[in-house]
Amino acid sequence: HQVLKQADVVLAMFLRSPHFPMEQKRQNFEYYDPITTGDSSLSACVQAAVAAEVGHADLAFKYFEQALYLDLADTHGNTADGVHIANAGGIWAAVVHGFAGMDETGDAIGFSPRLPAAWEGLRFRLLRRGSSLHVELDRGGLTVTVESGDPVPVRFDGAVKPLAAGESLRIPARR
Repeated sequence: HQVLKQADVVLAMFLRSPHFPMEQKRQNFEYYDPITTGDSSLSACVQAAVAAEVGHADLAFKYFEQALYLDLADTHGNTADGVHIANAGGIWAAVVHGFAGMDETGDAIGFSPRLPAAWEGLRFRLLRRGSSLHVELDRGGLTVTVESGDPVPVRFDGAVKPLAAGESLRIPARR
């Protein structure tokens, strides 16, 4: 039998994403996901983000909900010892990196939106190198707006477009 307590390979692919081609991520996720028990508080949030990225939308939302309720419903039976702070950060990562599809390469920020079917929309703000961004997802895609600060290079459709304060860019949903 092969059993893993937590999604270590999936976590490595999430943390070092540019080093893994999409097809390899998909294959690794599909191999490791069924044998991962999820006994770690870091499993569900990471699996949510990567499942969304590789196209397993329903599974991504299932894992997101598991991560969301880990401490709220004390699903691991140990919240009395303290909340799982890394899981809380992982929930944010599942939303921003998984569902909004944000990736940061250092020279530009990119998005590949994939809003969960159960949601009508999602909004959040980011601070990137002193510039404030507002990101809003809906069923049709994502709009990123630079609210203040220096121009922000946004990657879209194979090109990088610098967005100045007050400018927006619409990115269609990934189908």
